[in-house]
Amino acid sequence: MGVVRNRSRRRPPRETTGTLPPEGSAAPAGRARPLPVRQWPITLVTAVVAGGLLITAADRFRAGAVIVGAALLLAALLRMLFPEVGMLAVRSRFTDVSVLCVLGGAIVLLALIAQPHPWLHFPFLDRMTGLLGRHT
Repeated sequence: MGVVRNRSRRRPPRETTGTLPPEGSAAPAGRARPLPVRQWPITLVTAVVAGGLLITAADRFRAGAVIVGAALLLAALLRMLFPEVGMLAVRSRFTDVSVLCVLGGAIVLLALIAQPHPWLHFPFLDRMTGLLGRHT
């Protein structure tokens, strides 16, 4: 008994019809406006991140990192509050807000507890670093 081969060759469709854009991905401003104005939420978040990176480059690591984390939290707030956020919408609203909150919160927290001279102090971290052989 020979192997039965499927001789029909399926060609991929010319355009994808099964994937829908995420809810809220329409441009928040009309098409008559230039792209940065039409996509104002992502433009605002990008400007805040750029400001944080400039502050970091100016040898203010902690303040710059807090601003970058705050930019992600701002993106989460914009995604949660506004029905149309354009390119800021990637997945479902819940997923976008959850991921942005976790990442933004982690960046802010890590910037606040970074050594030397942390702005936020957790005594249990000192005990953990003592167990690792490091003393502060």
